[in-house]
Amino acid sequence: MEEARTDAERIAEQLEAQADVEAERIKMQGARQVDLIRAQLTRQLRLELGHESVRQARELVRNHVADQAQQSATVDRFLDQLDAMAPATADVDYPLLAKMRSASRRALTSLVDWFGTMAQDLDHQGLTTLAGELVSVARLLDREAVVTRYLTVPAEDATPRIRLIERLVSGKVGAPTLEVLRTAVSKRWSANSDLIDAIEHVSRQALLELAERAGQVDEVEDQLFRFSRILDVQPRLAILLGDCAVPAEGRVRLLRKVLERADSTVNPVVVALLSHTVELLRGQAVEEAVLFLAEVAVARRGEIVAQVGAAAELSDAQRTRLTEVLSRIYGHPVTVQLHIDAALLGGLSIAVGDEVIDGTLSSRLAAAEARLPD
Repeated sequence: MEEARTDAERIAEQLEAQADVEAERIKMQGARQVDLIRAQLTRQLRLELGHESVRQARELVRNHVADQAQQSATVDRFLDQLDAMAPATADVDYPLLAKMRSASRRALTSLVDWFGTMAQDLDHQGLTTLAGELVSVARLLDREAVVTRYLTVPAEDATPRIRLIERLVSGKVGAPTLEVLRTAVSKRWSANSDLIDAIEHVSRQALLELAERAGQVDEVEDQLFRFSRILDVQPRLAILLGDCAVPAEGRVRLLRKVLERADSTVNPVVVALLSHTVELLRGQAVEEAVLFLAEVAVARRGEIVAQVGAAAELSDAQRTRLTEVLSRIYGHPVTVQLHIDAALLGGLSIAVGDEVIDGTLSSRLAAAEARLPD
């Protein structure tokens, strides 16, 4: 009996000790849980306060820039910041050269220089015919990959390549076109596709030479950029023009119908350039190809293109200042293509090639929101 009482007391003591340990454990877990909940609530509160602050800031900014003078001032402040960058310079390649490796860059530069001299002997009809024939040959080489590979064999002796191109096109193209092709295949190209690119490039230079002689270069550039923007806002049209499952002739007919319905008369050089581009897309998205074409037109004058986004039209003084500052930054004359987007709120965004300078108010608000705690 005494032994049973002793065991019972011992068990009671053990249970009491275990209960004390369990109570302490629960108490500690409860404290940790309280701390965790408090931290979660604090984080949530900060996040909500942060989003509300950004929302109110966006509303304040929107109300502020509703005043045209204040919105214009945001552009001036950004131009002041940009002006401070002006001493730095950057090398900017012209569109096609930027895509090529060294051998092709040298070949294309030499070919274009040679063509510039040769083109002086061609009249309006001669340049038009040359451009069309070169595009036809480029399409042929795009289809005949084996032939193109033989025409770009990097051998010192170019005679076999010249004979091959002569057998392919003699009697089918005019003497000027044949001379361009002989010169092109005599060069060394880094990639097979570079030869086709170069032939297409010379065809474009022939048409741009026509625009230059007629004093219509500005008009041609402007219409090309405008058509590029049309494709951006009408993706269905871009899909139809870029559908390579449809014969090129059908896509060109569609293009010409669209151009015929334009509010203003489209320059014949623009019609020809766009038609040739649609014919020779080679898997490229049509909107990208047309924008590239527009940049080629600008580059002919030794200029580069700056795609500029603004919330409202710039004043003449702001356009002039922007052009001057960008020309100093990049060490080249710059053509500004302005896109209006009210959602930018203020400031400017500038894209030159792959380089982007974003000084818009909308991007700053977005950056502030992105820095909010998770």
